[in-house]
Formats: sequence, structure tokens, C-alpha cells
Amino acid sequence: MFVRSTAGVLAVLGLFVFQSAPVRTQTKSASQSSTVPDRAIRRDVPMTSSIRRAWDAGTRDRTGRPGPNYWQLQTDYTINASLDPGTQTITGTERIVIQNNSPAELRQILLRLDHNIYRATIQRGSSVPAETTEGMVVTSLSVDGAAIDLAAPPQVGRSGAAPRLAVSGLTETLARIYLATPVAAKASATLDIAWRTKLPGGSGGQGHRMTQRWDDTLFQPTQWYPRVAKYDDLRGWDMNPYLGPSEFYNNFGRFDVRLDVPAGWIVSGTGVLQNPGDVLTAKARERLAHVLESDDVITIVGSDEVGPGQATAPGDRLTWHLVADMVNDFAWATAKTFVWTATRATIPGKGPIPIYMVYLPARAKFFADAGPISRHALEFYSRLWAPYPFPQLTLQDGPSSGMEYPAVINSNQGAADHEIGHQWWPMMVGTNETWYGWMDEGFDDYMNILSDADSKKVAPSFDGMGQSYGGMSGNEIEAPLMWNANYAGPGYGFQAYMKAPLMFSMLGGIVGDTEVQRAISEYTKVWSFKHPSPWDFVFFMNTALKQDLGWFWYYWLWTTESVDGSIQSVTTAGSKTTVTVRQDGQMPSPVVLQVKFAAAGAPIKPMPNAQMRDATTAIVTWPVDVWFNGSRTFHATLDLGPRPIESITLDPACRFPDRVPADNVWPKGAGGARPGTCGQPGLGR
Repeated sequence: MFVRSTAGVLAVLGLFVFQSAPVRTQTKSASQSSTVPDRAIRRDVPMTSSIRRAWDAGTRDRTGRPGPNYWQLQTDYTINASLDPGTQTITGTERIVIQNNSPAELRQILLRLDHNIYRATIQRGSSVPAETTEGMVVTSLSVDGAAIDLAAPPQVGRSGAAPRLAVSGLTETLARIYLATPVAAKASATLDIAWRTKLPGGSGGQGHRMTQRWDDTLFQPTQWYPRVAKYDDLRGWDMNPYLGPSEFYNNFGRFDVRLDVPAGWIVSGTGVLQNPGDVLTAKARERLAHVLESDDVITIVGSDEVGPGQATAPGDRLTWHLVADMVNDFAWATAKTFVWTATRATIPGKGPIPIYMVYLPARAKFFADAGPISRHALEFYSRLWAPYPFPQLTLQDGPSSGMEYPAVINSNQGAADHEIGHQWWPMMVGTNETWYGWMDEGFDDYMNILSDADSKKVAPSFDGMGQSYGGMSGNEIEAPLMWNANYAGPGYGFQAYMKAPLMFSMLGGIVGDTEVQRAISEYTKVWSFKHPSPWDFVFFMNTALKQDLGWFWYYWLWTTESVDGSIQSVTTAGSKTTVTVRQDGQMPSPVVLQVKFAAAGAPIKPMPNAQMRDATTAIVTWPVDVWFNGSRTFHATLDLGPRPIESITLDPACRFPDRVPADNVWPKGAGGARPGTCGQPGLGR
């Protein structure tokens, strides 16, 4: 999901902080600092009972990898749906085969009915539907051929009563099926469901997925069918209701989908078209045969090809048959007058795949550069993390212009890079973005910075980003990253999107940006088509980076603390200079000093922890361990010889959260890393 441009992250952060809470601008005096008590630094991460159970069961490993007993449900869908543009309603039937790969029997099955969020009485977050509808109306439901009486109340809390097949919550976004006979471990169950849902339209929608059609000529269905909720080894059934802003956490499986629409209407979606001979013209089929031959953008169906026999095969209604393997959702779009264009991307180790774009003729300008942008994103992220896994990608025009699903993005060129990034998470690495939006949106914002720099052929820089978090730290509107994002309230955008790139900025300042990216690439490959938790990510990164970074993860993920470093004093005796560094925040960091010498003088002596950036500038580093004794003050001794020192800058790349960066420079007012002028490109890589 796209909320704002990543390129403006620091500007947006500054605006957020300015509007949310005052930031002190005075420097910290010695007398003020001396009143702050010494700190006890936590060096491990909190462990919940769920992750401890997973370790004990061998489903996850303490190194951050899937354990030898790792399992996950598989849910395979066969859907037949028909769209009536006149009533703006989809009517469908589906069969869901649930493969219970867990070691426990399932006594219940939970269903997600996301379209019930459009009902008048449903609970929501900040989202506002464009139209109030009757929601997801289930008209029949059976389990392994046994029909459920939809009007009968379930027997809940009646001791001694024999289990009875029943259902509750059909008017909510999360329904519960009570089973008379549990689904045994390693066995399967089959659900058959008939349903209908009206797609909301109009001008009043606020939030993604709250408007799913333009009048009665373009439809963009998402989260549009009953889905089996996620069931995992950590918590069992995912009990989060659908509130709107946060998105989803789904099982992987196969989708075999048939969509019945009026002839002349182009259909696109997650799956690969199985019956082009039934729905496309011979001219369109011939054009499709040449898509993979070059990077040119070619037209499959033009703006002058409208209606049955021109845009599609002739007839009254046509059924488009689409199939997708090993995906966690299915989205589609259809319109009366779609233009359909195509190009290709060449995936490392895989070869060329098609990129399709479907859009209204009047909106062609929003797709003029969509092909090259999408090609760059697919190819760059494939090199950065892991090869793009799906056989195609489609950009779909419509009212939701920043949303992602497997092999589909509801986006024009404006948000294409961001939405394509989501093909890696959560579409490939199945993170729980309802609970942990930072593992989805935050990772995506981080990689967008890299992609943007690559597209401009410049070196990426994360300098300044980590330091900027000091201005937000402590604001009560911000929930910690490990707070359930579904309930993050008005700080959701910062929590889910903006904070993770700042966190990775600091991590890059410690281990190097390329090392961070290498470790994330390894994580991506290991957890592809599985469901990692934050603990899996944290311990995987520790293992890959060969460092115990428990202190780092604790303060960034479980708190809203900052470093608040400063240079308190500088004294010189002979050839040695002592820099007194203080950290007033609870979060520790390494001590990194940039020492700028006079242009001429005695030779600069080497120090084991110093590196020369140029002939007169040294970067001297002490590890974070210097703070583990609980002191807030560290006396950094520079033994670099008698050459005069012109200036010293603490955290020259501006990677560590700091409320008052002005007190990081000695002498006060000297040149160095100040807000907006941080460091040199490449520092810390």
C-alpha cells in the first residue's frame, strides 16, 4: 500500500514532528546533564510465549531460520464469479480445500469476510467506505458436504452439549465455523460457499480499498471473496478484525478462478489466462505472442478497439479463466473500455516475463512511463533480494491507485516502484502486516530509496535519516514498532512506513549498508513462501551479521527511545586529546568521531580504531560496549599526534537518533555534520 513518497521521508518526518510535539532547541548544559540518572541498558529482546513455544516445538530456530518441524496451512481456491455491472454486484461460489499441515486438529475454521467493512454497523479504523452496502452476504455454507444452517445460533458455552456444525459472525469481518468433527492433523477439509457482494463506488471513500469501482464501467475488486483466515504455529488462528488501514496475513495456496463478465470487457488479475482462444481476438493473441521479444511497449488492445469482437471475442458474456499457483491472495480488475499494453522485464536467472498495463484511455498519461518504471523495479529488486517469483506482473487502473496483491498492483506509474516492492513482502515473504506493518511497508520504503538511487545512477545515502528519529522519539502518538499495527491509531503511518528506514540507517552506520542489504537478501531467500515473525528476522540478522545486536533491536522495535548524544568537552594534554561524549537518551550507540586536523603540522599517528577519510580527516570509532557499564559519559581519548585539531564532530553521518544535533560539534559553531549537511556519501558502507 502506498501512503506517500519515500523520497520525502525526512521532510514528512520533520512536518510530523513539528505538528505533533515541540522539540527542544537548546543545547544540553553540563548541569542539566548531571541531573539525569545513569541508565541500565537492556541488551536482549523480549521473548513472548508464542515464540518460545515455536522454538520448543522445532517450528522455528534460534538462528532465525525455519525449524525442522516448520509447517503452514495450504488453502486452495476454486472460484466461479459473475459480475453484474447494472447492480455493481459480484455473485460467486467457491470451494476451498484446507490442508491442515499442523500437528494439531482444527476444531474451528475462521473466515475473513473483509467486504463486511462496508456495512453500516461494522467497526473500522480511519477508513470510510465510498458507499454503505450489505457487505459480504453468504447464502450457503457447507463443510465436507454437510450444510450449515446459517440462521441457527451456535452452541457456545453449553457444557455437555455435543459439538454441532454451526457458524457465527457472518455480519462481521471475521466469522467462525464450529465443526462437529475436527479436521485431523495432516488431514484436509473442504468448504463450499455461495455469496454475493456489491462493490462500493462514489466520491466519499477515504482509505485504500474503500472505493472499488468507477460508476458501472470499471471495477477493481480486492479482498472480494470469503477467505480462510491465517492459522500458524505462533498463535493459532489470526483473530484480528479487518479495520481498514492495516492489510492482511494470508495462507498460501492455488487459485483457479473463472470470472464471467460482459463481452467486450477486458479482465486482468493475479492469475495467468488459461483460455485466450475463448476470450481474446485473434489480433490480440498475435500481439501477445511478441511481448517477450523486446523492451518495447506494445499495444494488445487499443483505445479504438471497443466492444465484443473488437476488444474481446464476440458474444454476450465471456468467462475468463485465470490460475495462480502458490499465492496468498487474488485480485482482479475489469472495464468496458480498458486499453491493454504490455512490455517485458528480464529476471536474473529466470529470463523475460510480461508486464501488462490496463487503463482507461483518458488516463493514458498516468501510464506513459509505467512500463520502464516497472521493468526497473522488477529487475533491480530481483538482484537486490531474490528473483521475482511470479510469471507476470499487471498494473491495473482504478480508484485504488496504491495497493498490491500477488502479481498485481492497483497502481499507475506514480506508486509503481513501491507497490512492486510488495511483491517481495508480503507476497513472497509472507509477513503478518496486520500486526507488524514495519516488516512490510517499512521494508518497502527502505528498498524504494535504493531503487530510486539506482534509477538515477547515483549512490544511495541513508545519512541523516537515523539521526532524524530523535525529533520524533518520545512523542506519545507513536506506538513502538512491536505494537499491533492494527491498533496504532493516528501514528500508524509513521509506525508502519517511516520508522524502519530510519532504523536501517542506524544499522548501516554500525555494520555498513551493504552488509544490511546482504543479510536481508539472505533472509528473503530463506523465508520465501513462509511466514517469518519479528523474532525470526531479528535472530536471522544477528546470525548473518555475526553480531549480537539484541540491544539495537530492543530499543528500535520495543521502545520509542533515542540516543541524544553530545560532545560535552574537549581537552588536550600533549599529543593526546580527550573528548567527553554524553548520551542522555536510553538508546546506546557506538561513539563515532570525525576529527578534522589543520592542513599542515606533525604527521597524524595511526590508531587501531581510526580510519583516514582523507589527508586531514580521521574517523575514530568505539563500539557500543563502552556504554554497557551504565555510564552516560565516555571519555574518548584521541592519540593521533600533536597536529592541531580544528574540529570534532560526533556521529558525522548523522545515523544515531538525536534531539539536538547542534551540540555534536566542537568547537560550537564549527563546520561539520549539521542537520541537512550530514557526512560524506558512502560513510558507513
